[in-house]
Amino acid sequence: MGLTLEGLKSLVAGDTVAIRGMAVLEPAGGPGDKIFPPTHAVNDSNKKPGAKYAFEKRRIDGQETTCVLIDSVQSQANRMEEALQTLWDEKKIVLPVLSVDFSSVAPEVGRVTSLTAPHRIADAILRDSLLNGQLFRLSDIGRSFVDASPQDATALFKVCPTGLVFGLWDSTGPKGGLGAKFQRALVSEIVGINAAHGSKSASRIDPLNIAKDAAVLYKSRSAAEMWTANPEEAEKDENGQPVKVGKDEKAGKPSAVLHGNVAPTIDSIGGGVTIDEARHTVVLSLASLRRLGFRSGGDEARTVLAALGMLAVLAGESRGYDLRSRCLLVPRSGSALRLEAVARDGTPAPVALDLEGAIALYVEAVDRLPGGIKFAKPTGEALAPGEALAELQPSPKLLELVRKSRELAAAAVELGDE
Repeated sequence: MGLTLEGLKSLVAGDTVAIRGMAVLEPAGGPGDKIFPPTHAVNDSNKKPGAKYAFEKRRIDGQETTCVLIDSVQSQANRMEEALQTLWDEKKIVLPVLSVDFSSVAPEVGRVTSLTAPHRIADAILRDSLLNGQLFRLSDIGRSFVDASPQDATALFKVCPTGLVFGLWDSTGPKGGLGAKFQRALVSEIVGINAAHGSKSASRIDPLNIAKDAAVLYKSRSAAEMWTANPEEAEKDENGQPVKVGKDEKAGKPSAVLHGNVAPTIDSIGGGVTIDEARHTVVLSLASLRRLGFRSGGDEARTVLAALGMLAVLAGESRGYDLRSRCLLVPRSGSALRLEAVARDGTPAPVALDLEGAIALYVEAVDRLPGGIKFAKPTGEALAPGEALAELQPSPKLLELVRKSRELAAAAVELGDE
């Protein structure tokens, strides 16, 4: 039988320390296929093979092993919140969500919610938006969680329970660095084991075979044209000189506007990695949830948070492990993610739960919340599945900042910046 609500309440209120899980993964192309971890900035003094990746030594089976970060705790949290967003969009769950629509100035962004904003309800995007013409932070909802703390998490639970699961620091609020701070109760990470850095090559053959010195190219005055070879038709700088398209070593060359051949190059700094395997590790700390205090209904609230955490894990896992370009992983046969409860003495016990069961468990847990901490709109009416707690509007100053950024980005593309 799957995990029941009473069973979950018993785990949360009892001596179970955590619910954990691990999956063993491998590249979709099979063992030995190359994958590409996330990249990081590299300065000139650190241009050694694999420098763009987060390599580290870990102790595994008594041996010091070279590992590489494939998906960070922060990235995993974002993926799980996106999975919760999908369930909420599909009206399968009730969840307090704040939403801001940027479609008018950034159609490619569309709506940003407290599930997709990097810092959840404390994010600057929400801070600089309006609720009924008032800055969000001055609204009743915006003020409600300012004084939230681990000793009394009631206000944050009612407006952003994911902040209690994935962690939150209200560092941009009225209290600055003293703002509400909650540690992560749910941690998930994917690491490559016994990793070796590789190399990749790049080149391009231009069908037109345009030579790099065929002409000097300038930025065209015409809005419909990107470039011109005629200096009389070019934009002029403050000294009246024509402005070359592109910059640095590409300035004025056909390659600045993507014409011409690209000589073959070898990249060993960010050339991907090969691994023996990848390990996806998940830990939901029930000990952390038990430290959260509530004015009323504490057991029920902590049970909802535990159910929300497991739902996030299983919803994220159900979407697979297509992490980025050339980084598609699959579970090794017989080693897909399994959950288990770990007691205070270290004894593990399997937790039988799939995604559909997790949805049902979460829905039932939310239905059992007592009146003082139910998920409700400011008017007191109960939230419906997929209904936002509040719809915010971007403030004029935030809209202008977005517009200016889009203009600069468009100008950079026209100049051939990469």
